[in-house]
Amino acid sequence: MYRNIIFDLGGVLVEFTPRAFLVDHFMNEKLEDQLYAITFGSEEWLRLDAGLITREEANAIMHEKGAAIGRAFEVDVILTDWFDMLKTRDDTVQLLKRLKKRGYRLFYLSNIAQDVMDLVSQRKFFRLFEGGIASCDVGITKPDPRIYQALLAQYGLRPTETIFVDDNRDNAAAASRVGITGLHYRGLKSTLAQMIQLGISFDKKAPPIDQPAGAVSAT
Repeated sequence: MYRNIIFDLGGVLVEFTPRAFLVDHFMNEKLEDQLYAITFGSEEWLRLDAGLITREEANAIMHEKGAAIGRAFEVDVILTDWFDMLKTRDDTVQLLKRLKKRGYRLFYLSNIAQDVMDLVSQRKFFRLFEGGIASCDVGITKPDPRIYQALLAQYGLRPTETIFVDDNRDNAAAASRVGITGLHYRGLKSTLAQMIQLGISFDKKAPPIDQPAGAVSAT
């Protein structure tokens, strides 16, 4: 019986579509690929998520790489405007609310930089979570199995009672390898269908699920 559901943040609860962002801004596939490699797909972006570099340091390196290929202006546009992507996905928030009412314990597990985490954690939906782990706080990013194991250990979760939802297929698969049921998020409709198939109840008339004695709560 599933009792715990873990959600990724970017791409699931918060919009994060860097490829679409680049298309909207530049409409040039070759240029978009170059800029993606310098910014969202860069080593600096990964180090930001792991909390190993500051936003200022990362931006300086990315700007330098852009200047080296004559694209400093375009990189500056990306670094200035990309935060506008981070809109809350209200349909997923409604899913969280339904699950919370049914008695499921909700957590987050996200590859996320500190400044983005500070922004997202102020949103109203964040109070629905009992807890979670941000990669920038632990210096580990998905799909490293240690980050999943750290969350399980911190909150006393049994992997066989736990579902993880992520828009990245590799991250969902990595959860499965540590015993968690990983779901690849491809929109709300397919996620609901997968959850129902796994036995997640959305029946308003049914009593909420019971949590086992000794469940660890966030403090």
